[in-house]
Amino acid sequence: MIINIESSDQLLDYLRATKRIGSQEKPVVQPLKGGISNKTVRLVRQQGSAWVVKQALAKLRVKSDWFSDPSRIRIEADALRFLPSIVPPGTITPLVFEDPEQNILAMEAVPEPHENWKERLLSGKVDLPLIQEFGRLLGLIHQRAHLRSNELRTKFSDRTFFRTLRLEPYYEYSATVMPSAKPFLTALAADTLNRQETFVHGDFSPKNILIYQHKPILLDHEVAHFGDPAFDLGFSLTHLLSKAHHLPSNRLVLIDAALRYWDTYFELVRESPWSTGLQHRAVKHTSGCLLARAVGRSPLEYLNESERARQARAALNLIEASPASLSELVEIFVRGIAS
Repeated sequence: MIINIESSDQLLDYLRATKRIGSQEKPVVQPLKGGISNKTVRLVRQQGSAWVVKQALAKLRVKSDWFSDPSRIRIEADALRFLPSIVPPGTITPLVFEDPEQNILAMEAVPEPHENWKERLLSGKVDLPLIQEFGRLLGLIHQRAHLRSNELRTKFSDRTFFRTLRLEPYYEYSATVMPSAKPFLTALAADTLNRQETFVHGDFSPKNILIYQHKPILLDHEVAHFGDPAFDLGFSLTHLLSKAHHLPSNRLVLIDAALRYWDTYFELVRESPWSTGLQHRAVKHTSGCLLARAVGRSPLEYLNESERARQARAALNLIEASPASLSELVEIFVRGIAS
């Protein structure tokens, strides 16, 4: 029987029965908001330590029907075991335990006080040092993971969940909504699956960054795989550019931040054998993700209806224009959202 971790009684009975907490221990359980693919709770133990417990959902919490096998929790657990070996200390939350039968894992909670970076950006606080740390973190992951390709190509070979949680809801679904973009999106998805170059996080975005003591901590690794690093770039740049669209008073600083992010990242990976053509592929993924976050299964919730329509038009212009560089993409996008 699969328990429901959002029921504190069920969760605590389970933790006691599996001897992960004491038989008389009474931790405080608090549901956490924001995730669409997992049930997530924070558990504070009596001695003061805190865990975040996650349980993968079979049907995601969005308006459209969107399903994914909850056994993907094992990929996140594998990523939590691997990533600390290649990123600065404190960047990844330590894994506490994994239970694949219950589709559950627990990790140490980020200490308080911390702040979600997405919310910080949406409030108008754009810190360029954090932007550069964001780029440096992704560059380190891609560059150092590539050096361990023989090991990781096998360990993270399963791209089923990347397909069901990224390629299908972003590119394939958007192609049905915007048929004029279908040839571009279909080719982009196929090219992405043909590439196996380094460890790809697949969900590298400000919402998955907590800021603690002015440093970023990366969360949510369930679509990690060995694939095309350009996807991570397009996915993350889309978040910065979409916020530039949504926040006209901060537009210039967010546009500058997006370009600084790319420069910081590329400085770390420019010598990697897969860096040839990387910027061109990143342009394509940024164009595709900008469209998907307006019309796909998971539109950005902070964009209103008119903003989504405007972003979709701007993304279609990008697809047609096929910019040669990210700076050119930014220039075209800014013109598109200003019209």
